Amino acid sequence: MTDKDVEETGERIQAYAPEPWWADLGTWGAVALIVLGGLAAGWVFFRLPGTPEMPATGYYQSAKVIAIGLVIAGSALLGRRRVRATAGGETGEPESA
Repeated sequence: MTDKDVEETGERIQAYAPEPWWADLGTWGAVALIVLGGLAAGWVFFRLPGTPEMPATGYYQSAKVIAIGLVIAGSALLGRRRVRATAGGETGEPESA
């Protein structure tokens, strides 16, 4: 450990990487991503201007956007469910007899 790693109080300095662009979207942002990915897939399907030469590339890119939206939506809904469960007094463990 070098002097740069230790502050005057003796605590170690930790550098965190910046959050990804989708970190703070929330549920409605996730829904918007899913819709945007669907629109992009439709754009590729109808071969509108700006469609890549290989349609598989366009479908792949739109599928990535939809997948990110689904993961964010699932995480947000699970987090909301956990908050409700702890607020209701449930611990998630079965009762013992």
